[in-house]
Amino acid sequence: MLTFLAVLLLLNAVFNVLVWPRFWKRVTADPRARDDAGKVTKFYTVHAVLILIALVLAVASALAGITVLIGWR
Repeated sequence: MLTFLAVLLLLNAVFNVLVWPRFWKRVTADPRARDDAGKVTKFYTVHAVLILIALVLAVASALAGITVLIGWR
């Protein structure tokens, strides 16, 4: 059961690392990301925070999965 959970954590990490950077490219290219003066908008900031959190969770998931797989206590 622990092996299944470790693999699930690793798959979660891989998914997040593959998906969110691609989404970031779409956010930065979106016209709502900057105002007429070129300053970043709340749309940009909110998405940047959400993507950052997702990537931090991906790292945590990867570390937890690896820790369980190698049996580190």
